[in-house]
Amino acid sequence: MSVRRIVVNPQIHFGQPILEGTRIPVWCVLELVQAGIPFAQIVEHYYPDLTVEDVQACVRYATELVKSEEVHLTHT
Repeated sequence: MSVRRIVVNPQIHFGQPILEGTRIPVWCVLELVQAGIPFAQIVEHYYPDLTVEDVQACVRYATELVKSEEVHLTHT
């Protein structure tokens, strides 16, 4: 899976996905999105080194993960 701006580097945060050129884990940004903080405020107040497009890339990354997830249903 390849979402521009998101990279995995085993040397940074134990290989967790981060925003390219930073040490900011995707999950940190997604927690702010989950809290309902507008993208522009995430950039302005929490991560001024990011852009709104970076925040959008985090959401796309999470969406692609869910879309590619295999679900195995069992009948009981």
